[in-house]
Amino acid sequence: MLNSTNTSNLFLRLGLTFVFLWFGIDKFINPEYWVNAWLPSWFQGILAGLGIENLNFIYINGISEIVIGLGFLFNLFIKLFAFLTILFLLFVIFSFGLNEVTVRDVGLIGAALALLFWNGRKKF
Repeated sequence: MLNSTNTSNLFLRLGLTFVFLWFGIDKFINPEYWVNAWLPSWFQGILAGLGIENLNFIYINGISEIVIGLGFLFNLFIKLFAFLTILFLLFVIFSFGLNEVTVRDVGLIGAALALLFWNGRKKF
């Protein structure tokens, strides 16, 4: 039977799994939305300078989010994926500032920090 520590770890991972799989998959369903609504023009300029098309960046971002979500789901490389999650979400917050959407990201950073500093690695 799962003890409360294992159960807490599982629920943290499942919550992050849902968020990252949802947004990762949606980047393939609605890539134009992500470019137009969430890719700042200053960053699009950087991508253009690097020869990276906006849609390709969105697809790469979607793949990254799906991989992170699957890592959380299958309890693989948790500390690495938690660290990458924190970096990614901090980039989003600093790019857009705190608003009604990025406030959610602060909560997700808290969940990722909990996994990053979790004592030990549990297999379920």
